[in-house]
Amino acid sequence: MIKRLTIFVAAFALMIGVLSGCGSDKVTHSESGNGYVPKELTIGFVPSQNAETLEARAKPLADLLSKKLSIPVKVTVTTDYNAVVQALKSKQLDLGFLPPTDYVIAHKQGAADVLLQAQRYGVIPENGKNTNELVNYYYAIMLVKKDSNIKDVKDLKGKKVAWQSPTSSAGYVWPAIYMKEHGIDAQKDVTGIQVQGHDKAISALMNGDVDAAAVFLDARNIVAKEYPDIWDQTRILFKTEKIPNDTISVRPDMSVKWKKKISDAFVAIGKDPEGQKIILNIYSHVGYIPSKDANFDIVREYNEKIKEIGK
Repeated sequence: MIKRLTIFVAAFALMIGVLSGCGSDKVTHSESGNGYVPKELTIGFVPSQNAETLEARAKPLADLLSKKLSIPVKVTVTTDYNAVVQALKSKQLDLGFLPPTDYVIAHKQGAADVLLQAQRYGVIPENGKNTNELVNYYYAIMLVKKDSNIKDVKDLKGKKVAWQSPTSSAGYVWPAIYMKEHGIDAQKDVTGIQVQGHDKAISALMNGDVDAAAVFLDARNIVAKEYPDIWDQTRILFKTEKIPNDTISVRPDMSVKWKKKISDAFVAIGKDPEGQKIILNIYSHVGYIPSKDANFDIVREYNEKIKEIGK
């Protein structure tokens, strides 16, 4: 079992309690016969880097959306994606930025419908630089120190690995399945250390707290200022199969008119140079395209595979 899971569960429970504690007298939403119509749009984020930094970077996006939608937009930064899913389910959030695994979980629970999928520039594995191609997928990698004696996946046995939450596509699910397919069980054969944020995973690696870190390709870009020699000090042990890009998902009872209005607003922001800078600073998104639930069938396959780990 991943270490610190009890801490994770406790933090999750606390967050749900906080979100659930928002009394009905404070809710500024209205319902109509044609579906839910927001008077104030509440958006949930989870940090892939420092939480305070994310909140500061998300505020300009909220301002832009507010202008386009002509209603107030409120940003909420939670501790983990499970909290976002549960807040959508309890209707304390209207919209969430959800990675593919968490979207599938939310959709199955009737908590969210996918509106959009993020676009990013492709990444060159050798140097972490962007290509000119916009893609709706990304990869996970296992990062190790360049001078590490870990040369093969099997060398991870007995080592410490930095993970994100158990539902994180790039921070756990895809790398864990890759390891399983190569003979290493992510729960039985390594010591898992759960961290919050891909920047924290790399810092743990650089500080010697772990021997390897599961992160997205290429998370080293977000810590390059802190570790200018990151490229000389680390290397990629393995790269996974493609992972569908993150979603913008909305509570299912939202009216069709408002789903389209929100979708159009995000697409427009992604096409605007100023808006693009804002979303790039939040999650490295470059733009958004309409999506559909079938795009995440591969995620459902991986969710079944992940159940075999630890058995």
